[in-house]
Amino acid sequence: MIRTPYYLIDKAALQRNLRTAAQLREWSGAKILLALKCFATWPVFDLMREYLDGTTSSSLNELRLGREKFGGETHAYSVAWPDADIPQAVTYADKIIFNSISQLERHHAQAKGIPCGLRLNPSISAAAYDLADPARSYSRLGEPDPARVASVIDRVSGFMIHNNCENRDFARFDQLLTQTEERFGHLFERVEWISLGGGIHFTAPDYPVQELGQRLRAFSKRYGVQVYLEPGEAVVQDSATLEVTVVDTQVNGKQIAVVDAATEAHMLDLLIYRLDARVEPNAGPHRYLVCGNTCLAGDVFGEFDFPEPLQPGSRVSIRDAAGYTMVKKNWFNGVHMPSIAIKELDGTVRVVREFGYQDYVDSLGA
Repeated sequence: MIRTPYYLIDKAALQRNLRTAAQLREWSGAKILLALKCFATWPVFDLMREYLDGTTSSSLNELRLGREKFGGETHAYSVAWPDADIPQAVTYADKIIFNSISQLERHHAQAKGIPCGLRLNPSISAAAYDLADPARSYSRLGEPDPARVASVIDRVSGFMIHNNCENRDFARFDQLLTQTEERFGHLFERVEWISLGGGIHFTAPDYPVQELGQRLRAFSKRYGVQVYLEPGEAVVQDSATLEVTVVDTQVNGKQIAVVDAATEAHMLDLLIYRLDARVEPNAGPHRYLVCGNTCLAGDVFGEFDFPEPLQPGSRVSIRDAAGYTMVKKNWFNGVHMPSIAIKELDGTVRVVREFGYQDYVDSLGA
């Protein structure tokens, strides 16, 4: 029996998403790179590299992890590359992408041994939250002025655009891409590759994957470019759970169950975006407010229905615990860090990482 809390990655569920990605790759001709900012749990890269072309990163550490643990094509991006990182970055990267013209001009001489790209900001997006909207007012994410981009186009071989965030609507994606073409299309014809970023939720139920593939192939043919996609959540959705145990129950206007994990430390996006977790079957006559075990008053997973009353020792599985969880976990309150376990394709479960007191101590000093 594995001690809770722990993240449980189900390779069979992960494989279902990856097969959809592989089908999209076939229909579209696009190359698909895993966005490590969302999911970087490398013990399952052995499965993922069978279906994906490589990785894309947001820092030197992610870049190195992608090169050493995943392989394939390795893209390097940062909102702002520190001077000291560039010499190492160009040794790990197949392509390096700059967020601004000023960064391109500053680092181009050192990076010109590999293809250089520039991030564009079309000033439109599908983001539902201002916090995550790359097209928000005064955004620092990418260059919005086609004329300025044209002035440095001789220094770049490609562009990166990221303006979809959990976009499950193909019509909206098509609209955004068309508007982006209207603004930057005359520049697309002058480069060799274009990354359309992540956030296209092509593994969502009933998503028209073939239609997306046809749209991407037509885009590629029109401009003569290699298209890249950088999915994160789309390839890991519903492939992991956070397994927790009830450690206390209380009554204060509602039935309350406290579990041995925390939103703040273990599923931070729930707190940031004020979302409820997903618990299934979420059915039955016993309703509980499920809360985390930190001192933060708002450390709440959500309110759910259960078939039996909860009590200390009851187990709860919190779904969709792969994306933006393990990469964001932290030591707030010093609460016990979830282990990481993998359910293999044959059904066996193995623990690949456990954390203890010394890991907590080492995170704060040496």
